[in-house]
Amino acid sequence: MSLGRAYSVAVRGLDGVIVEIEADISSGLPGVHLVGLPDAALQESRDRVRAAITNCGANWPMSRLTLALSPATLRKVGSAYDLALASAVLSANTKTAWARLEKTVLLGELSLDARVRPVHGVLPAVLAAKQEGWPTVVVPVDNLAEASLIDGIEVLGVNTLGQLLAWFENKADLAARIAAGERVAEPTADLADVVGQTQARYAVEVAAAGAHHLMLTGPPGTGKTMLAQRLPGLLPPLSHGESLEVTAVHSVAGLLASDTPLITRPPFVAPHHTSSVASLVGGGSGMARPGAVSRAHRGVLFLDEFAEMGTSALEALRTPLEDGEIRLARRDGVACYPARFQLVLAANPCPCAPPNPVDCMCSAQAKLRYRGKLSGPLVDRVDLRVELNPVSAGVFVPDAAESSAAVRERVAVARFAAEERWRSHGIRTNAEVNGPLLRREFRLPRATMAPLQDALDRGLISMRGADRCLRVAWTLADLAGRTSPAIADVATALSFRQAGGMS
Repeated sequence: MSLGRAYSVAVRGLDGVIVEIEADISSGLPGVHLVGLPDAALQESRDRVRAAITNCGANWPMSRLTLALSPATLRKVGSAYDLALASAVLSANTKTAWARLEKTVLLGELSLDARVRPVHGVLPAVLAAKQEGWPTVVVPVDNLAEASLIDGIEVLGVNTLGQLLAWFENKADLAARIAAGERVAEPTADLADVVGQTQARYAVEVAAAGAHHLMLTGPPGTGKTMLAQRLPGLLPPLSHGESLEVTAVHSVAGLLASDTPLITRPPFVAPHHTSSVASLVGGGSGMARPGAVSRAHRGVLFLDEFAEMGTSALEALRTPLEDGEIRLARRDGVACYPARFQLVLAANPCPCAPPNPVDCMCSAQAKLRYRGKLSGPLVDRVDLRVELNPVSAGVFVPDAAESSAAVRERVAVARFAAEERWRSHGIRTNAEVNGPLLRREFRLPRATMAPLQDALDRGLISMRGADRCLRVAWTLADLAGRTSPAIADVATALSFRQAGGMS
């Protein structure tokens, strides 16, 4: 009897679990038995591993081979275990316990000719190995830049199974950690391109300064989509921690570039209005994959023509909007993905949507059904609502519209003020502040709260709506350079909440 052992990582959501892989060669009829709850892709690894070992010049055991993946109760998904499976088989067949193998976590898929192919989820896997105290991790060369984003652990890249075997025997070196190249920033659309719409432009600036959700309604061609597309250009770059969070999500989703994996700019995700619930919040068989809300983490999720979307898809946004994360229970377990994004909604005022509202031919029932797609509890979570009107012919006269760069400077100053104010509470933006903190420790004078109190007494807004008005008021004060909101800020925040044609 011969026994070999290697280690890999199972990625569940953004969390990683170390998996011990044992290969046991015993007497009996030749055959490979894989145990430990493997999925279909992992079941097929038996053929990939056998061909790779044979084609790299090593011998395949011609007897009964048992491959066990522990913990046995954890579902193993994907092809990232190929490299560790092959290493365990080679260790058992040669009856050699290489010192390097015992201290290394292995990730990678094998081709039939023994080349090591890249896999998804390398960043959270390497982070899990580091947290568990492993000194070294070996990944495919194409994933080396991504793995190198994690400090505090030795990261090596391998091209072939033969190269890895030579490294185990101290006969060759593997590719060392590399510095990820700087991703070339894509040219962002400039806010100066938007014609007219002064109020909507200001709403976008407020949304950027406080990370508030925004709803834009109005006839087609008034600039709703243009404004939404320019919001990411007003946001500050991601911090290092935020970059790693966003990059980890995109790693699991398989959306990273091999040479410049680190995402430093807030993402902009705009799913089609026919998107399903699973594509929005995440899903799939086995272990759930990240959806649009997670891919937009720390960035902007833009839902154009949201009134044409399914009601169930829109209602599924409630939890991530409130909690900043999404938990998806599937057959193979529960996956938790971050989902702290800025939601931007855009829609026409009615189904026919003529350029001039006077020409509308929709019945009152059709308008009601169209507007009713967005429920009260969901629209109550939107901080800013703006109704855009058709622009006049005078906008063709050149004006001095502000550029994104000028607005971005004000947004950066406002965000810095908010971060300094909430730092002791572990909060970075005004949109994240909870109601009790606003009403107790940062309670405004009664005179300043008068417009909000009147709206509450008349039943025009809910208590949640009042809290969100206060958050917007603090953002308005930050943009104006004040240390606390004035009554004008509260009134303006309330006017933003009561505007919009879909509420």
